[in-house]
Amino acid sequence: MPHCVIEYSTTLGRQLSPSALVMAVHEGARDSGLFGEADIKSRAIGYDYHHSGGPSRDFVHATLKILSGRTPEQKRALSARVLDALAGLGLKDISLTVDVVDMERECYAKRLD
Repeated sequence: MPHCVIEYSTTLGRQLSPSALVMAVHEGARDSGLFGEADIKSRAIGYDYHHSGGPSRDFVHATLKILSGRTPEQKRALSARVLDALAGLGLKDISLTVDVVDMERECYAKRLD
């Protein structure tokens, strides 16, 4: 844990590669001190078409799915650490957002074959 799912506007390709987004979020999660590096899974999904209210701009939204049991303070710190990592990329005219979502331990299943 966590599963870091990064959604972004594909027009960001003019400023940086998707792998840079993945690494920024991954490193932000690692630097939170809540997870071992081997436990963090990060991936990105690009969107060609998107719209939100207000002026049109690129976006990055990171959802970090973590097993339940963390305190609100830990989750806020994780969100802030990842947001700071994304902001450190120096992107312009962009909306950066992070959400930390609990996954129920009792319902999560994993299998490695």
